[in-house]
Amino acid sequence: MILETVILVIYTLAIVLIFMYSLAQLNLLFNYLSSHKKQKDSPKFDLTKSDETPYVTIQLPVFNELYVMERLLDNIAELEYPEGKLEIQVLDDSTDETVETTATHIAQLQARGLDIKHITRTNRQGFKAGALKEGLEVAKGEFIAIFDADFLPQKDWLKRTIPFFKDNEIGVVQTRWGHINRNYSLLTKIQAFALDAHFTLEQVGRNSKGHFINFNGTAGIWRKDCIIDAGNWEGDTLTEDLDLSYRAQLKNWKFKYLEDVETPAELPVVISAARSQQFRWNKGGAENFRKMLWRIIKSKNISVKTKIHGMLHLLNSSMFLSVFVVAVLSIPMLYIKNEYAHLRYYFYIMSFFVVSTVIFFICYWFMYKRTYGDGFKNFFGYIGMFFTFFSIAMGFSLHNSIAVLEGHIGKRSEFVRTPKFNIKSLKDSWKGNKYLRKKLSLNVIIEGALMLYFAFGLYSAFVVGDQGGDFGLFPFHLMLFLGFGYVFFKSLSSKV
Repeated sequence: MILETVILVIYTLAIVLIFMYSLAQLNLLFNYLSSHKKQKDSPKFDLTKSDETPYVTIQLPVFNELYVMERLLDNIAELEYPEGKLEIQVLDDSTDETVETTATHIAQLQARGLDIKHITRTNRQGFKAGALKEGLEVAKGEFIAIFDADFLPQKDWLKRTIPFFKDNEIGVVQTRWGHINRNYSLLTKIQAFALDAHFTLEQVGRNSKGHFINFNGTAGIWRKDCIIDAGNWEGDTLTEDLDLSYRAQLKNWKFKYLEDVETPAELPVVISAARSQQFRWNKGGAENFRKMLWRIIKSKNISVKTKIHGMLHLLNSSMFLSVFVVAVLSIPMLYIKNEYAHLRYYFYIMSFFVVSTVIFFICYWFMYKRTYGDGFKNFFGYIGMFFTFFSIAMGFSLHNSIAVLEGHIGKRSEFVRTPKFNIKSLKDSWKGNKYLRKKLSLNVIIEGALMLYFAFGLYSAFVVGDQGGDFGLFPFHLMLFLGFGYVFFKSLSSKV
């Protein structure tokens, strides 16, 4: 009974953590809905007046972006802003032929009168954070706009964002990500689904109540003084954006989130690219939890509620670990349930926690209908998307749990960029992309084994106990089987 007790305790702790996280999401939903009822007037710069128009530097941190570099430069060159008040820095850490092609393109833009500089480094020390920090040293702007290589801001983007900095307490203005290839495949659809939730429910829900949010690494603007005051960019985590965001807000800088300003970008279309992005984001979140936890707890400048939301925010990625633990232990729990009759009241109580899924279902619906609209047709489409998303998210849980564990124990790793493809429609192909890794990871093999493990869970529903089976966990195991199967087979196909 010792092993069974250990399983029960670990399983209970994991499922309670998931429930607590769902309650935090529900609170963010209430915040999100109430924020739309309040229209706040903010002081704004009048960009028609020269004396109110601040100087802006745009930073483009890039690394081996063969497929999207030309598109990026041409798009940024079209941004509208008063003449003589804008400079562009291309922070190029590339190690391939794009250094030369980028230099040629920049020279053409300079000939058109654009104030654009090509800044290269002899090493990648600090990775993206290091490039941003070096660029900042020579930046002329009071405000620093940052775009990753796959982002395509609208022409009026600066005119819709810079004016909010008239409030001297605002250190960052962040915009919502859009998705130019949302409907390319099932993979891009579920990525868009998850990101939409973050950029509506979470960012608005936190920002509207003064809780900490994060600059998302791109599609936002920093006040230069805020960066310096917060301690500048640091490369000791894989999510330098989250790190600097928390240091700035701990110094009482305010962040302004603009839900109505959408900045289109390209989603990874190959699962290996999505995996590398997920690994970096989840490990970086855990690294920042280690780095920021005590600073948040000890801070005297923020409320208890903001501290709780901040800690849960930094633990977002750790939910994958809780989900993975619950998933793996759910099959032993099925057998324990049918072996030990005296534990039936425990399982009655634990069945209450299915409400976590109900809460997530409700929260994500409000996000989904913001994009697609309500009505029965869209609601039924949402049901399919919700359970597809949850299945595939659980299929990523091993991969992301490893990232989280590495972050929590302090294991360092290199900043791995997400390959870009310049793909918008089904006519475009990702095959032949020179940046894709062809080596098969051991994790993929384990994911295949987990697919078979949850197939055994489905079988167990029919044979466990002496009452003709137990189908209470059958839907859960079916989702896990499909999720790990999807990730496994998609990972194999991306290597050919």
